[in-house]
Amino acid sequence: MNYFSRNEENSELYVEDIPITDLAREHGTPLYIYSARTLRHHYQVFKDALGDMDHLICFAMKANSNLSVLKLFFDLGAGADIVSGGELFRALRAGADPSRVVYSGVGKTEKEIEEALEADILMFNVESFQELTVINDIAAEMGKTARISVRVNPDVDPKTHPKISTGLKANKFGIDITGVIDDYERARERKNIQVVGVDCHIGSQLTEIGPFEDALRRLVELIQRLRERDFDIQYLDFGGGLGITYESEEPPDPTEYARAIREIAGDLGVTYILEPGRVLVGNAAVMVTRVLYTKEAEKHFVIVDAGMNDLTRPAMYDAYHRIVPVVEKNGEIITADIVGPICESSDYLAKQRDIPRMVRDDLLAVESAGAYSFSMASNYNSRPRCAEVMVDGDKVRVVRKRETYKDLIRGEDI
Repeated sequence: MNYFSRNEENSELYVEDIPITDLAREHGTPLYIYSARTLRHHYQVFKDALGDMDHLICFAMKANSNLSVLKLFFDLGAGADIVSGGELFRALRAGADPSRVVYSGVGKTEKEIEEALEADILMFNVESFQELTVINDIAAEMGKTARISVRVNPDVDPKTHPKISTGLKANKFGIDITGVIDDYERARERKNIQVVGVDCHIGSQLTEIGPFEDALRRLVELIQRLRERDFDIQYLDFGGGLGITYESEEPPDPTEYARAIREIAGDLGVTYILEPGRVLVGNAAVMVTRVLYTKEAEKHFVIVDAGMNDLTRPAMYDAYHRIVPVVEKNGEIITADIVGPICESSDYLAKQRDIPRMVRDDLLAVESAGAYSFSMASNYNSRPRCAEVMVDGDKVRVVRKRETYKDLIRGEDI
């Protein structure tokens, strides 16, 4: 469920109680618009699915790191899954409880490790033996003990796009499950390391439950073997990755996710850490863009003011986003490429899309733009990044100001 709908009287797209044309007129385009009610609803659905299961929901900040989005989730009780020092900084600034923060990622620097130890986060998800050694050495220098889980690579095909698959042997993530017990034993030997969990994440935009179940069975077996060796495994961090519907996908919902955990893991005696990202924010936002020009060559082109620097998923993943007129149009349907102003042939929002014939200054809404959208935005072609607004009922807040030209050169010198 989300809170984007068409007004029956004027066929205009609304976000909660606010017409999108009003928002575009006041705040300009391109523009990201978030629905606070949708964000809360998605979090509650995920939480309710887990029920009385001992769990911790850590929002995957890579999906969307806007401070207001983070604060909304933290106020609801969420923790954070981070992958950089910058994400730790953002999480703490937005009010995250450090004891509900887990640190993933294959390339943590010494400075980032120090910052996380100083903040006293819940645990590091360790992805290599060298990383484990560095964490131990830094913890020793600081007089601290680092809580860790080992990220296990279960060699499970997640049946998703190759660029967002993370659980195969060929991927850079984690430690091969076949030899990981040796790494646990070596971790136990380190004086400034406390082994507390097992971690796994097989990929993003998962649309089938089978790969999740396969990986979970392997992790349950691993935890049982570790406990036979007297490891006190308190946490099973199974990452995130649940997909959403962009076009015609039918991903499993959180209740199926929770059912699989109950049926396969049973009474494992751990706290389950889940790291949802896309499933919480993906369908909670739209990006609004204005038509600049149309032209016809061998095919139709609709040229808009949003480019691949604003929304890179189509260029990077050939990703599909549904695109609709903000004010519904009747008349001729054409097949067109919807493209941006960036000097790249890959700068498109959609290719060969059937849409009503557009004219200059029409508004288009790019749906399902809440995840991996603004968080991946850039200043390519020296384009200021656009604004973000949050709608909550009839209230609107600018949660990120539109950048200016001066912002583009901040920190530079001649």
